[in-house]
Amino acid sequence: MYRTNQQTALGRRCRQAIGLATLVMCAAQAGCTSLNFTGCEIPAIPAGRVPREVLGRARDDMQQITISRLRQNPPPVYQLGSGDVLGIYIEFVLGEEGESPPVHFPEQGDQPPALGYPVPVREDGTLSLPLIPPVPVAGLTVEQATERIRTTYLNAQVLQAGRDKVIVTLMRRREYRILVVREEEGGTDGVTKHGTGTIVDLPAYENDLLHALNETGGLPGLDAKNEVLIMRGGFNDGAQRDLMVAHIMSSRQPCECPPVVPDDPNTVRIPIRFHPEDVPLFEEKDIILKTGDVVYIPSRETERFYTGGVMAGGEHMLPRDYDLDVLGAIAVAGGPVGSGGTGIGQAGGRGGMGGGRGSAIGKNPSRLLVIRKLECGGTLAIRVDTNRALTDSSQRILVQPEDTLILQYTITEELYNAALNLIQFQFLFNGLTGKGI
Repeated sequence: MYRTNQQTALGRRCRQAIGLATLVMCAAQAGCTSLNFTGCEIPAIPAGRVPREVLGRARDDMQQITISRLRQNPPPVYQLGSGDVLGIYIEFVLGEEGESPPVHFPEQGDQPPALGYPVPVREDGTLSLPLIPPVPVAGLTVEQATERIRTTYLNAQVLQAGRDKVIVTLMRRREYRILVVREEEGGTDGVTKHGTGTIVDLPAYENDLLHALNETGGLPGLDAKNEVLIMRGGFNDGAQRDLMVAHIMSSRQPCECPPVVPDDPNTVRIPIRFHPEDVPLFEEKDIILKTGDVVYIPSRETERFYTGGVMAGGEHMLPRDYDLDVLGAIAVAGGPVGSGGTGIGQAGGRGGMGGGRGSAIGKNPSRLLVIRKLECGGTLAIRVDTNRALTDSSQRILVQPEDTLILQYTITEELYNAALNLIQFQFLFNGLTGKGI
């Protein structure tokens, strides 16, 4: 009699489970509208119907810029200019007869010792020497400058032929002082990130972008944007630029796209990676730096995506040089992707790891909403079926900066998991699991 009642109770519970399973099938056919579940009220566009321009461009298509484009071509022979310091010895003028010229050993290891007395090249490119007018030497080589100085003294009859000993050497090359501001530098002592500013003095013909980057840590790091800005101009130029941009942005009307802000003529953008159809067209003069220029490497703090729903809420950095699709983003956030088992052992409670809301059995959530910000303001909700995304590339859309990913259960998955959990509970409660009847 006891066994018969137990069988009767088991039959009743099985009928309940069958009834719940029937409800699951009805829900799958009826959809969200007739059942009016609040979880289905968020309107979204299927991923396969979203325009290509909204989905974004793949980063894998980008190519690396040729590094040699970031440095200038030095001339075969050094040419003098303002700021150079020459060592000059002129017998009877800068030095006495029979006197050995002074020797100067430069601090830079790539220069030979210099002979003579230091004479700087002035801002107008001339040398100021005793007893003769200023001698222009800008653009000349050291050898050419030596002959010009000797000729000038001979023409002024200060020196005589045969007694015109002139020695000219390069004592110190001119330098250009550049400010390099890098926002991608990591912090210390509990500070996650802090920018750095470094003043570098670059000698002539090494005053280019590549040398400035090399002196301050190399090319932009992974937490920096794939571009370098070279900013020229002074305070007044910057103030006028700010006023112009503020005026343009304040003229925006409601429901309009943001106005187009023209490029700053005092700023040169040098991309490090680019798409094949957008090959950078900058020239050599654009990467040559002068005193007062600022090299700016911006951080990419805004290139993040956010997660919610079944996944733990969080903020995650996007990769810089490769693409991350929605399945990869779920994995990065620690969410369930696919199924943890074959489904054979799920009904007995032995499979399906990663099931619904901490349950050891059931289906994983497959409804993913990607909330994407649009250029003209507002957002667009894109619906992705993560089960289809395993084999359908049209569902594996790329994650873009500022995307919010919300992973949800469908109604069928919710009811299916509830039915499996109910069956498991009934068996465990009556001590029937693995014992037979």
